[in-house]
Amino acid sequence: MNFSVGSLVKARGREWVVLPSDEEDLLLLRPLGGTDEEITGIYLPLEWVEEASFGPPSPDQLGNWRSCRLLRDAVRLGFRSSAGPFRSFAKIAVEPRPYQLVPLLMALRLDPIRLLIADDVGIGKTVEACLIARELLDRGEISRLAVLCPPHLAEQWQSELREKFHIQVELVLPSTARRLEKVCGFNRSIFEVYPHVVVSLDYIKSDRRRDEFLRTCPELVIVDEAHTCVYSGLARGARHQRNILLNGIAARPDRHLILVTATPHSGKEDAFRRLLAFLNEDFKNLPQDLSGKENEHHRRRLARYFIQRRRADIRDYLDEDTTFPVRKETEVSYKLTPEYKKLFDQALKYARETVRDATTGKLEKRVRWWSALALLRSLASSPEAAVETLRNRAILPEDTSEDDIDERGRRTVLDVDVSEDVEPADIVPEGDVSDLAAHAQQNRKRLLRLARQAEKISGPRDPKLQKGIAIIKSLVKDGFNPVVFCRFIPTAEYVAKELKNALRGVEVIPVTGLLPPEEREMRVEQLSQAEKRILVCTDCLSEGINLQERFDAVVHYDLSWNPTRHEQREGRVDRFGQPRDEVRVVTLYGMDNQIDGIILDVLIRKHKKIKSSLGISVPVPVDTNQVVETIFEGLLLREQQSGRTPKKQLELFEDFFRPNKERLFEQWENVTEKEKRSRTLFAQRTIKPDEVARELASVRKAIGSSVDISGFMQDAVKAYGGIAASKEDITIFNLDGTPQALKDMMGVQKELCACFKLPVHKGAEYLQRTHPAVEGLATYVMDTALDPKTEGPARRCGVVRTSLVKRKTVLVLTRFRFHIITFYGGKEQPILAEDVAVLGFSGSGEDFTALSYDEVERLLEAEPDANVPRDIAVRQMERVLEGFDAIKPWFEDEARVRAKVLLEAHRRVRTAAKIKGVTYRVEPNLPPDVLGVYVYLPVIS
Repeated sequence: MNFSVGSLVKARGREWVVLPSDEEDLLLLRPLGGTDEEITGIYLPLEWVEEASFGPPSPDQLGNWRSCRLLRDAVRLGFRSSAGPFRSFAKIAVEPRPYQLVPLLMALRLDPIRLLIADDVGIGKTVEACLIARELLDRGEISRLAVLCPPHLAEQWQSELREKFHIQVELVLPSTARRLEKVCGFNRSIFEVYPHVVVSLDYIKSDRRRDEFLRTCPELVIVDEAHTCVYSGLARGARHQRNILLNGIAARPDRHLILVTATPHSGKEDAFRRLLAFLNEDFKNLPQDLSGKENEHHRRRLARYFIQRRRADIRDYLDEDTTFPVRKETEVSYKLTPEYKKLFDQALKYARETVRDATTGKLEKRVRWWSALALLRSLASSPEAAVETLRNRAILPEDTSEDDIDERGRRTVLDVDVSEDVEPADIVPEGDVSDLAAHAQQNRKRLLRLARQAEKISGPRDPKLQKGIAIIKSLVKDGFNPVVFCRFIPTAEYVAKELKNALRGVEVIPVTGLLPPEEREMRVEQLSQAEKRILVCTDCLSEGINLQERFDAVVHYDLSWNPTRHEQREGRVDRFGQPRDEVRVVTLYGMDNQIDGIILDVLIRKHKKIKSSLGISVPVPVDTNQVVETIFEGLLLREQQSGRTPKKQLELFEDFFRPNKERLFEQWENVTEKEKRSRTLFAQRTIKPDEVARELASVRKAIGSSVDISGFMQDAVKAYGGIAASKEDITIFNLDGTPQALKDMMGVQKELCACFKLPVHKGAEYLQRTHPAVEGLATYVMDTALDPKTEGPARRCGVVRTSLVKRKTVLVLTRFRFHIITFYGGKEQPILAEDVAVLGFSGSGEDFTALSYDEVERLLEAEPDANVPRDIAVRQMERVLEGFDAIKPWFEDEARVRAKVLLEAHRRVRTAAKIKGVTYRVEPNLPPDVLGVYVYLPVIS
């Protein structure tokens, strides 16, 4: 026997709802009133299954005036296949902000979906991309998904997809690929066996792996940090390989592609157009300046594929406040002690002599250059880092080229450009180049002498450390939990050790690149359990792990030589979901250490000034490392005036670098103006706010909002004997007086501290419709109401006497089940959708009048004005149930009307279906289920 999707069947002594199944003999069933976790497969040749019908309520089991609303809310929150305009929203563990629907609506208007999401840091680009993926999966338009991202972001993507969108993905990394391949069998790819994967761009970009991925590539690919896949054609390497990979993905015309980046432009016009060309090949030839009136048609066309918003654009979108913290920034300086200043001068003198030595060859010169920079940078970081650098020998391996030396030097001494997809290096670079000098022994003695001097000025004699401790003590005293960013591993470990000694009763943990990514996250989670906590880390945590729920201040103990890295550090805590109204950012720098003043003046302050005026971060428009190298060329190679007293560092810098600085600032300002125009053009005007508002209202009506969840939780817990006490945004549920079975279903034995909207306050859990406590409570309410052997406050029938009605009025809690059939690619894809509604009518038999939605809602809130004796209530209920056959056609007509509305909504949000030949039809399962009948009688005068 064939059972249609959504029909009721009986098997194993209970009723079930039929779900879509790809196997003819395998029936997928969900218990009536059950959850997705209880879905069961029944093999038809072995087990007996028969059609079932949903019986009417028993007049003997009357409830009170709250029964209808309680049961209605429980049923609505229990749906995982809702009948709203989106198939996915009942299944996700987050309530999207209104502005996050815009990329989803944009995507569903494209065929295929090719979208560039370039919203500002902290707005929620990951959530926006995952929403699109979940919707396409639930519509049956895709069956496989791949996320390509830098390796250090892989676990964050896996966590977001699993925890918020219930998509189980496998990580494909160098450390996991071999394990995954073992179960693939002969001649089968990982990407054929595992439908949903998060893949390291570093791992998959090589020629051998790239070809395998392209052969078996899923229908939807999401690329994070997509700007790292743009190739300028100037040099081969990792970026070139990523470019070939993404070109191959985009080459298939029917593949869905979502590109995600916070830095799409960066002032490099050619690179920006190459990025846009992944969306549409024609975009490579767009005009350089799109702002003129003559280019409006280009802007309109591009705006269908490209969205880019600042915080200011979305803060009050649709009158819903999206709260971001206020960032309070301060700069704090320290002065070197005489001993430290002497060490710095000696180190600078040694560095100058090293790089000016003309007795060595080209390769040795490059090694010396990087070693000199390493020494100065380590010395500015901490005595511990300086000691290690001074004692680390720089070796010149055979077959080494200048390019190899420069590549290694830039990665270990400078700061990796954020446009690269590699994790920042935090190991200490080599500074001992004595083996490459004519007088090796003499040079080594000199370096060891400097190392011993550095050892003597650590701890109490280190002015930077002491100033840093004072800053952090002040933050902790004010109730903040800071993240302290250091450049090198020895500095992070040194600072953490000294902070532990200086701050009693505060948990301090260092996290560096020595730990694998999963252990870093475990350490952070462990630290977050402490009431007072300080995280000391390197830039291995400046991306990937969001820290806003655990920490609320950032201390730049070491300046980054790339200002965008500062923005990334601060973005770990300054983002949506931060529960504090204010976050603190403190930048520590040395006034006289030869290094910090230049970097601060040229790069960091300028970057912050632009961000303050524009509202977003604009990266340096040229290679930051080139700027830094030019700065140090001025510091190390320029002869000092007449060989006499050294000039102050900024005067020396101004002599040599002023023209370069002015040229850099001019370029930066030009890029800022272009970025400002771009943000204005693509803050997204193609999706009108009233369109978003309409779909948002439809979603909330179908599945409930955070307000509905909060109201249901409080009403239900109180109805079963518990306590719910609210204060501001927190609700405390005490379950001491509730049945044990309810506690078990909710997974809470005593007390639950809950928030129903973000950000989540400390110690509270964020409750949304798929949270186990909400799901368990809704299931318990439904089970106790639908089981005739169980008594509870939610009942399937009731009689109320109220002054709100003039004649007998009936409310009917009705569940509709719809069979959405998508015809695509030559086959039908069935989808189950469910809806619940309270229908109302006054009168009886053929003489009845349907109630409007507002009239029904008003009655649901009605409290009784008089008692109804039980025998009268039972007789009234019996009469209503006896007359149901006369109004049965009305219920079925309502189901057909709702099926048409559902079909229209399904088509409306996926307008591209009209282009790609996808057809839909919606069939209601008749008759609808009558879950509850509630009679309202007028008050007798």
